[in-house]
Amino acid sequence: MYKEHAKRILDLLHKDVEQGVITAQEAGNAVSVLEKEIAESRSHAAAEDIKHDIDAHSNEEGDDHDHEGAETVNFSTRAYPLLEMLRAARDSGYDVLWGV
Repeated sequence: MYKEHAKRILDLLHKDVEQGVITAQEAGNAVSVLEKEIAESRSHAAAEDIKHDIDAHSNEEGDDHDHEGAETVNFSTRAYPLLEMLRAARDSGYDVLWGV
C-alpha cells in the first residue's frame, strides 16, 4: 500500500505511517474501528468522491487548472487487506508490524 493511502487508515488507528506495530491485543479494537469507517464510507460514497474531485482539481489557492484522473479505488477496497490481516492477527495472537 502506498504511504498516502495508508496514512488515512493509520491515522484512524493513531499509528505512525513510517513505522509501527498493532499488537494482537490492539487488533480487536483496530478491526472495530476499520469496520465502522468502512461502513461509514460506503454510506457516504458520493460525498467522498465529490470531496476527492474538488481536492484533486484545486491547488492551495483554490485555482482549478491542473486536473488529475479520478481515483477509482475507494476506502473500503484499500482498507480490506489490512482489515483481513488484523482479523487474522487478532484470532491468532500475532502482532502486525511495518517499517521495521
